[in-house]
Amino acid sequence: MKKILYICLGIAFALSLNACSDYLDINENPNNPSNMVPTPSLRLRSILTQFSDCYESSGTRSCWVTGNITKTSGTAANDYIVKWRPLQSSTTWPYQAWFVYTAANLPDMFKKCEETGAWNYLGAAQLIHAWGFMIMVDIYGEMPYTEALNGIISPKYDTGETIYHGCLEMLETAIENLQKEQEPTADSFADGDIWNNGDKNKWIKLAYGLKARWLLNASKKVNFDPNQVLEALEKTVQSNADNTIMRYKNSSISQEDGLRALQHVNLGNTTSRITKWYLDLLTNTFTGGSGTEDPRTDLLVPSGQFHNAQGEFEYHRTAGVDMYSNIRNAGGPVTFDVYTSGHATAVKFFGKDVNTIHDLWASGTTDANRRGDSIYVPIYSEHGSWITIGDPTDDRYIADRYTGSTKLIKSTGTFYTRADAPGHFMCYPEVCFMKAECYFRLGQKGQALIEYKKGIRAHMELMNEKLKDYDQNVFGKQVIQGSKIETFLSSPAVAQTETELTMAKIMQQKFIACSFSLQNWNDMRRFNYSAGNIKDFGVVYPDYGRPGEFDAESARHYKSDNPQDERYWFRRFQQCSHETDRNSVNHKNSNPEALELTINSYPVWWDTAE
Repeated sequence: MKKILYICLGIAFALSLNACSDYLDINENPNNPSNMVPTPSLRLRSILTQFSDCYESSGTRSCWVTGNITKTSGTAANDYIVKWRPLQSSTTWPYQAWFVYTAANLPDMFKKCEETGAWNYLGAAQLIHAWGFMIMVDIYGEMPYTEALNGIISPKYDTGETIYHGCLEMLETAIENLQKEQEPTADSFADGDIWNNGDKNKWIKLAYGLKARWLLNASKKVNFDPNQVLEALEKTVQSNADNTIMRYKNSSISQEDGLRALQHVNLGNTTSRITKWYLDLLTNTFTGGSGTEDPRTDLLVPSGQFHNAQGEFEYHRTAGVDMYSNIRNAGGPVTFDVYTSGHATAVKFFGKDVNTIHDLWASGTTDANRRGDSIYVPIYSEHGSWITIGDPTDDRYIADRYTGSTKLIKSTGTFYTRADAPGHFMCYPEVCFMKAECYFRLGQKGQALIEYKKGIRAHMELMNEKLKDYDQNVFGKQVIQGSKIETFLSSPAVAQTETELTMAKIMQQKFIACSFSLQNWNDMRRFNYSAGNIKDFGVVYPDYGRPGEFDAESARHYKSDNPQDERYWFRRFQQCSHETDRNSVNHKNSNPEALELTINSYPVWWDTAE
């Protein structure tokens, strides 16, 4: 009997071991997801969203350097970029958005795609890998690359040249995988592609557009060949129908706040202002300009409503902040706001007995010299979920809501900084201007003129694709009429002959079309800003220079006081604290000036002549 009992217990024990073995064989517990559980479609959505932040936030920082956007007087970290004295605390985000939120997901994405035969997903992920690391080169110069994303705690740095060529190679691999047919069981590419809805041809065109952009960035190199750029451009975007655009949303649901445009997050506030230099590009009032106003002006710069002498509302376009004056050294421009308050609130605000106020522009400044700063209209633009019209506890801000029907509109915002502004990542206008530059370099000025004009038209038509969605009765949101496009294209503001066409005219229009883009800063560096010492192109960015508030502290970041010297100009950002604190030895060895303030004037690899 005892023997039978032992046999039964043995069988039970063996069965229990088998059950445990079966349990342990489960590799992916759905109740406790691992890094290999998410499908390629789930991963790609997040990767594209987070990468968009990296790309657009790089553009935000670039526009503070290129001088199309400035800020009200302040001492926050980003205020120092505007004065060309960047602090390390303002250099973290492009890095963090890339490495922490985007790139960290790529190795597992690669593995999952290969396991499931999701080749188009793999190609898209490889494209993002190349693009993200190229952005790191553009901003920081040197960076961990070959040892990055491999689990190495202190990865060594690679040179900008190594990363640059590695990104081009990865891009070619991405194209190969984007051209493949996926396995039948793989996720549908459309399920995860929030940019192009699964259109792999658009991705391939995006890849060739990036290739052209990166080859053109190396225009200072002795082996640079415009024909190679043109070859890539033949395979990229051929019309606005081919564009890669991140489409954001202005939602009235607070939980969807994360769907709003990144430039709205970064710049659509009460402290951002348009500069005079940027406004002059649009009104053609820069040195040597024709004075002909671009029909995009009131779409790309804000206007605010003010009372006229008859007490009626009328729109006034913002004045541009003159960055070459002493306005910011003098404490300006100050922030203004629109107030609509009851008697008690008005008394408290103004410090004296006043009646109820309605739609009044006001500032808390006590500086009489700054009381006129309301001429500098903020880029401010509302988000749908912030609107509380009818809420008696929010009466101060009811007048701010840009719905087109409120009593007074503080700011119309701008095309690229509204909550639903499109993210133009690779679009036909830029392609046209790249072609125009290459043909101009090759001496084919007739073809350059054709592409230059195509680019201007294409950008206006691209803007219209979004503008048509707005209420056409609202100022600052109307489509550009065809007649205005034709009139402008035949105006003195636009080169009409090969003789009139200059590199400055091409780059003026490219700058406008690529507003708020990292590429504008890349282009400015390629042409040495306004030095006028690249080939025989002359001054490409007229009237541009160091900001007026550039002081002795700013000067410590630059090795030269001569505009003809490359070390006179803002060339890169210093590394962020993630690297200097946690990878300090490798960071120190990455560049002779890695620990010096002068790293900001040290050209990145593609920005050097060889």
